Amino acid sequence: MKFPQKALIRPGISLHKSILSPKVPRRALTNNGFFRVSDEVQEALNSKRPVVALETTIYTHGFPYPENVALASLLESVVRVNGGVPATIGILDGVARVGMSAEELIRLASSAGKENTLKLSRRDLSYVCGLRLAGKEYNGGTTIAGTMLLAHLAGIKIFGTGGLGGVHRGAESSMDISADLTELGRTPVTVVSSGCKSFLDIPRTLEYLETEGVGVGTFADGRKGKVDFPAFWSRDSGVRSPTTIENEIEAAAIIHAQHALQISSGLLFANPVPAEAAIPKETMDTIIEEAIRQADAQGVSGKDNTPFILAKIKELSNGKSIPANRALIESNVRRATIVARELAILEAKQADAQGRTSAYLTPLPANPSTSSEARVHDTPPAASRTTSSDISISESPPDIIVAGALAVDFSCDFAPLSSSQNQVDPSLHTSNPAVISQSLGGVAHNIAKAAQLVGASVRLYSAVGDDLSGRAAVSQMQSEGMQTEAIWTLPQPLRTAQYVAVNNAHKDLTMAMADMSILESITPSSINEHWLTTPSTAKPKCLIADANWTSESLQAWFQYGKSINAFNIFEPVSTAKSTRLFSRPSPDNPTPIFPTNLVDLATPNIYELTTLHNTALELDLFSTFSSWFRVIDALGIPSSGLRVPLAHTTNPELVDAGIPQQAIKLLPFIPTILTKLGSKGVLLTKLLKSDDPALSSREEAPYVLSRRSNNDNEIGVGGLYVRMFPTDKILGEGEVVSVNGVGDTFLGVLSAGLVKGKKVEDVVGLAQRAAGMSLKTKDSVSGELKTLIGYL
Repeated sequence: MKFPQKALIRPGISLHKSILSPKVPRRALTNNGFFRVSDEVQEALNSKRPVVALETTIYTHGFPYPENVALASLLESVVRVNGGVPATIGILDGVARVGMSAEELIRLASSAGKENTLKLSRRDLSYVCGLRLAGKEYNGGTTIAGTMLLAHLAGIKIFGTGGLGGVHRGAESSMDISADLTELGRTPVTVVSSGCKSFLDIPRTLEYLETEGVGVGTFADGRKGKVDFPAFWSRDSGVRSPTTIENEIEAAAIIHAQHALQISSGLLFANPVPAEAAIPKETMDTIIEEAIRQADAQGVSGKDNTPFILAKIKELSNGKSIPANRALIESNVRRATIVARELAILEAKQADAQGRTSAYLTPLPANPSTSSEARVHDTPPAASRTTSSDISISESPPDIIVAGALAVDFSCDFAPLSSSQNQVDPSLHTSNPAVISQSLGGVAHNIAKAAQLVGASVRLYSAVGDDLSGRAAVSQMQSEGMQTEAIWTLPQPLRTAQYVAVNNAHKDLTMAMADMSILESITPSSINEHWLTTPSTAKPKCLIADANWTSESLQAWFQYGKSINAFNIFEPVSTAKSTRLFSRPSPDNPTPIFPTNLVDLATPNIYELTTLHNTALELDLFSTFSSWFRVIDALGIPSSGLRVPLAHTTNPELVDAGIPQQAIKLLPFIPTILTKLGSKGVLLTKLLKSDDPALSSREEAPYVLSRRSNNDNEIGVGGLYVRMFPTDKILGEGEVVSVNGVGDTFLGVLSAGLVKGKKVEDVVGLAQRAAGMSLKTKDSVSGELKTLIGYL
């Protein structure tokens, strides 16, 4: 490949300096009033885990609402299932977001087609962000160019998308060339796409990329020898690819070398559309020629050209272009994630060879009695200054054990001086006056504290580092009267989980830093050897595990719970971590596993529920597990479906959103699901056993929506129970002080009621009342919960 002189020498810099002086890599941009990176993405980047950027114009200017929401959920699930962290990039209210929550994604997707929702490339970012300061707040989907730039500012190296922009036919007179190509020439992000749209001038697009110094390769995808550069909907274009890439390992090696050499341009890896979804080149050529002819006849040009032609292609192909489009986007995102995973492994190996610790594949530290340089194994690290054999824990078994996150939370509220020029936002790159408060948090800690406050006997199983934060956490637990015997102190370099929030003068989040990796360093064998062989965990009635553990560790906790006949509860924590309930595909375990018969109850919110459902759908669990169909068949759901009774039992809005339907589909795996609906209440969906009194109860009859209709007695299913628990009192403006820990409070009180022998439906109302108490206090768990002891 030829590289023009302009690619090697910048104006005003000598040849000697530009080639021989090492270029200092640009640092990732710090969160500010215009740019925010989500906690999850920041945490993943800091710990060197694979992160994949995803664009948003496909949601704002491609697919209509709510199809765009479904596609967004699917693509993020594809990244997670393949071991990566998705970073969906877009603009909300004039702020560039790298990594969006489910709520933010839904907001952006639902704004598609509105006047203040724009299509944003590099040139538009300062406009939409700057006008926020003038009181005009825009939303926007970022194009490939815009997404690349923001991904690079965050430190993300790989981006999976559909099709690249390119040189339009007739560009020699119109000069219609996509900004995507120029961005690839100056931004070191690797783009995985299905080539460029096939109505573009593919030979000239490749020539332009060569001029820009962009490395271009096409995945062989099982083919031998040289291959064609793909033509989006078709696997072949008739134009040879500049290079051929055999697999994701080769792709990762190329990216690794690109960054090691500090080459400041991007890479384009073309991934052909899956063969089963491809449209033959000859068919597409005919359709494209007609679409272009109609565009020319109607005088369509500029930014309107591509949307017009895409619409015509959809029409002329009788809609066949849409499923092909979906298939190739999903395939590209999957391949980008696997490349990112291989790149993380390469970088970890280099860090290890250079004597640096890689946070992505963090080796557990050795027993303190061994050399500090020793590398560790699958065996558990011993607790600081102790070994597993000399841990002393009370033999009195608790009613509830909670396994998961214990964290130290810091809140830094900007307190500007009267002479400060900026009275709202803290200044970057300097110290700021602030009111700093420290509190104990973490999902598992909050659940355990809530359960204890209402009178349950609880033990928390978590880990801290041998550091100041760890000692502070243990001391605070002791001052709260909580048991600390099962808190494992791990030696350095492992660190106590911490969350630092920096808020502006209005106490709105400006930026946050999270370090939650300590639980992920603990292997299942460590859990079994250090915690589960001691008398302290003898036959608790209930075991709760949160999703801060790895998938494998979650399985270990729940398998232990079942071995002692405990009632197992799963708390999903977040959309990002909820899928850890699944055992994801790996070389050692190519078949995904859902922990059937391990979890008795789960407490997702609606976004976590949707993520669980969509991931199960993505992994094909609804069709590959025979027991799933047996349970659904035994429920006796009428052929007309349950839409009408569900609308009566819950509400039409929930049914239209598919929330109760998703919960029902998950019941063969999790027989009781409590979906938290915020101010709207809680939705209980559960399987009834054959001997459940509710089946013959007059009072419960409205909630029993179906009964077993076959003779499958072995499955033990008696019917389906669906009940909505609305919130007794919706707090008014100014009454809500903090939402942190509200869901944790709900689950803590719920579990305390269950171990007292109450049924789920009998204790939900009290758990809701407790959650309302925590809403009205700055503490994650309100101390007023003690007043509820008499109700249990």
